[in-house]
Amino acid sequence: MNRKRASLALLLLAPLAAAAREEGLPEPLTATPGDAVRGRAIVADRQRGLCLLCHTAPIPEERFQGNLAPDLAGAGSRWTEAQLRLRLVDSRRLNPDSLMPSYYRTEGLHRVAPAFAGRTVLSAQEIEDVVAYLLTLKEERP
Repeated sequence: MNRKRASLALLLLAPLAAAAREEGLPEPLTATPGDAVRGRAIVADRQRGLCLLCHTAPIPEERFQGNLAPDLAGAGSRWTEAQLRLRLVDSRRLNPDSLMPSYYRTEGLHRVAPAFAGRTVLSAQEIEDVVAYLLTLKEERP
């Protein structure tokens, strides 16, 4: 009987979870608005953001960009601010098998070096800066 109840609960909650994924994280992580110039610098920085290891972005001065993940060109047209924020904060909430690191999560992580335990990859302000930059990447329509 418990298994049936659990299955029913999952069935009833699935649309709510899907709606949360679609909505994303609507509230900014900081009171200070993100800065697109700083966000672009974080995306391009191979020591901090590491975004270009997997993604291609419209940053022509950076060579050897990745092709494992979606091209960031047009990201501001494909996703809302809230959806982009969720992808950065914890992409595994959208896809549990995602290779993308959780840039603003500290709990439930495995194989974290002791020096990084309890620390986020990016600060709240850096997340907001990257979101601001990604929102500027609109697809041009003919």
